[in-house]
This record gives sequence, structure tokens and C-alpha cells, in this order.
Amino acid sequence: MQFTVHTAKSQLSRLIEAALAGEEVVIAKGARPVVRLVPIAQSGFRLGTQQGKLGPLPDFLEPQDAEDLDLWEGR
Repeated sequence: MQFTVHTAKSQLSRLIEAALAGEEVVIAKGARPVVRLVPIAQSGFRLGTQQGKLGPLPDFLEPQDAEDLDLWEGR
């Protein structure tokens, strides 16, 4: 499907839905095609999937003890 910029502005939601449904959506300036709308692949990434499986985590806001601080500073 090819649409002019003017039509794309007024029908953007419908064109996005068409692209998500797998249709090729092309936007043209006059008769010259310039842009193709394509969906962005959605990842299955979710936060918190390993919660409770990793054991205790360090508290990075807690001050280091003197021995670890000396090792970090190369003393």
C-alpha cells in the first residue's frame, strides 16, 4: 500500500496497525516512495525472571571494609 504524506498524517494509526499486521506500508512524497513503515521486533525480555535464584547479592551502597578498600586502591 502506498500513501501520500498528507494521507499518512491523517491515517497514521490505521497505517501502523496495517504494518503490524504484516502489510507493506509505503509513504510517498508525490509519486516518489520515500519511507516504509515496518514493525519493530518485540523481545521477550522481562525483568525479575531470576529473582530468588541468584542467592544474596552485595549491597553496593554499603561501605567497603578496610581490607577490600586497600585491595581496590592497590595498597
